[in-house]
Amino acid sequence: MSPANRYTCLVCGRKFPEGQGVTLEVGSRKYAFHSKTCALKFLKKALENIEINALINTFDKTAKEFEEVLKSKSELKSKKIG
Repeated sequence: MSPANRYTCLVCGRKFPEGQGVTLEVGSRKYAFHSKTCALKFLKKALENIEINALINTFDKTAKEFEEVLKSKSELKSKKIG
């Protein structure tokens, strides 16, 4: 495997091949982590640095999206049973 197909974890510095680990693309930037633990550590730190009002609005919107998915799944289950 050539060095061009390897990433370096932003949190721990470990090198890992393309196709493994976790990559996060935000806009034109790509962030690479060798494990979900490193990715979560990075995301927790990033969330601490975001303005609280923006974070609350984003979390509320995301929570609403997940609640809607759960609601529709629940409705599908109840229709199948009855």
